[in-house]
Amino acid sequence: MNEERNNQPQAAEPSLSEILQVRRDKLKALQDAGRNPFEQTRFARSAYSADIKEDFEAYDGKTLQAAGRIMSKRGMGKAIFCDIQDDRGQIQLYVRKDAVTEQEFADFRKYDIGDIIGVSGYAFKTKTGEISIHVQQVTLLSKSLRPLPEKFHGLTDREARYRQRYVDLIMNPEVKDTFVKRSLILKEIRAYLDEKGFLEVDTPILTPFEIGASARPFYTHHNTLNMDMVLRIETELYLKRLIVGGMDRVYEVGRIFRNEGMDPKHNPEFTTIELYQAFTDFHGMMDLVEEMYKRLALKVCGSLEITYQGKQIDLGHWERLTMVDAVKKYSGVDFNDWKTDEDAITAAKEHHVELPEVPTKGAILAEFFDAFVEDKLIQPTFIYDYPVEISPLAKRKPDDPAFTERFEYFIDCTEYGNAFSELNDPIDQKARFERQVAERKAIEPNCKAQVDYDYVTALEYGLPPTGGLGFGVDRLVMLLTDSASIRDVLLFPTMKPID
Repeated sequence: MNEERNNQPQAAEPSLSEILQVRRDKLKALQDAGRNPFEQTRFARSAYSADIKEDFEAYDGKTLQAAGRIMSKRGMGKAIFCDIQDDRGQIQLYVRKDAVTEQEFADFRKYDIGDIIGVSGYAFKTKTGEISIHVQQVTLLSKSLRPLPEKFHGLTDREARYRQRYVDLIMNPEVKDTFVKRSLILKEIRAYLDEKGFLEVDTPILTPFEIGASARPFYTHHNTLNMDMVLRIETELYLKRLIVGGMDRVYEVGRIFRNEGMDPKHNPEFTTIELYQAFTDFHGMMDLVEEMYKRLALKVCGSLEITYQGKQIDLGHWERLTMVDAVKKYSGVDFNDWKTDEDAITAAKEHHVELPEVPTKGAILAEFFDAFVEDKLIQPTFIYDYPVEISPLAKRKPDDPAFTERFEYFIDCTEYGNAFSELNDPIDQKARFERQVAERKAIEPNCKAQVDYDYVTALEYGLPPTGGLGFGVDRLVMLLTDSASIRDVLLFPTMKPID
């Protein structure tokens, strides 16, 4: 008999189109009956799920109003249990036929997973001890016309999760936790800088021309002015104009746009923080970075020792190495043995190091660093004294003008930030800008790069000795939330259209 029953044809699962139609039919029935859920304008919520669970004694037996999305329903007799999810978690509802109106109960039985409801009732504990709400009134606040993913499978396809972040946030609480932490990180950075006397400012996103930097910009067109404009690739030059103007400590949380490749650590638009402080240098910026990262780790992670992608990172200890010393330590090659550019080229060929577009000693040293050093820097490390060829905005070292007072800092083999003692010699700055643009045009004859002569003019009015720092917010969030990809810390990462 059992075998015969098992051999009976099984009813086919309804298709998505059939599910969508059923939900629209339910909506139409409500609308025809004068109970259109989309006409609801507000609901006076008095408690969240977490509040009730964390302070049950304050709510026990007392009338309250709660609202959220239906995530599950159980029972279809005279009593129905369901779980609703609000901004702070989930809580169980208990809906009895004799505790609400006949219409409310009849409607509630037809509500779907995903519908958003508001309830009035009182908090209590079930026989199993679960904190719940005994519902006395229920209102449909919004009808969900699409089904949520299955509870146990969820929205697992990463591409779909990035494209439909709204569903990802509903189904995966840990995703929301990441973005709550992102907000906390930004809040703490601002608090730290504000306490240090920095002033937050805004500078233009649309700029009049492309500067000579290697980063490729996005172009747009201003109709009224009839001119092409560029989405900024940095905030640096405007912020340093403010230092010239007497604003001694400034920072900007800025959206940056670069028309370049995409990978787990790069997105075409991303967030940076740049800050500039008059009357300090790159050593002052090192101290600031170390202090700020320690504070963030303690505030966000509760410890200076964190885990990132299986590695233990100690943010309480930072090593400091010059680029020359780091290359010698990890490759055995000593920059000081190179007397000419040809010596550097020969060394690069012997060690199978890629030659840069303009193969000078300093530029080749940077290639050695990329080839031999960066992937060794697991623990927090400052690499400083960069060659002047790759540092067009940094001040030269007084005792060795082939190098600049610049550092980058690395964690888990990744660069997290860049800082200088800012170049404030307008004559030197003009010459470096012009050489940079000339080199770009030699490689890309059709590029539209120009020298920012207005910035040079600003320097001619006098820029005090200044320390500057820029770092990526997204990579920092990745580190402090143990996220593998930049897409995991951007609510809406750039995606190729499906069609």
